[in-house]
Amino acid sequence: MNGKCTCGEVRYRLTDRPLFVHCCHCRWCQRETGSAFVLNALIEADRVAVATGAPVPVTVPSESGNGQVIYRCPTCQVALWSVYSGAGPRFLFVRVGTLEEPGAVPPDIHIFTDSKLPWVQLPEGVPAMPEFYRRSQYWPEWALERRAAALEG
Repeated sequence: MNGKCTCGEVRYRLTDRPLFVHCCHCRWCQRETGSAFVLNALIEADRVAVATGAPVPVTVPSESGNGQVIYRCPTCQVALWSVYSGAGPRFLFVRVGTLEEPGAVPPDIHIFTDSKLPWVQLPEGVPAMPEFYRRSQYWPEWALERRAAALEG
């Protein structure tokens, strides 16, 4: 899958399918994105290839207090992906809206739905958690294996 910022200076490619896709409804993500939720495709950092440009890391506060690093286009400032302290630099949370075919990457789970905006309707058949979840209960085996391999490497 290919992705890019709005101005096209930064273009990238996912060289494998994402491990898991979160639709996060927490207030922090709402404020940060200016939207009702954020769609993040979690993938190993070494499976994101930057084709053109150089995203700029911007450290911002986070609800955990540990901060996060958002990688943005240096020209149009669009957020392309984040590194969260809990997952570490081996994993990127790619903003699904920057993919050329965002409809091909639907959410695997909705998280922090306790703070979801009241007019957002969640689809049937997709797990929805009031807060976070246990990875072992929701991730497919292949994704758990890839995650373990990335943590070992």
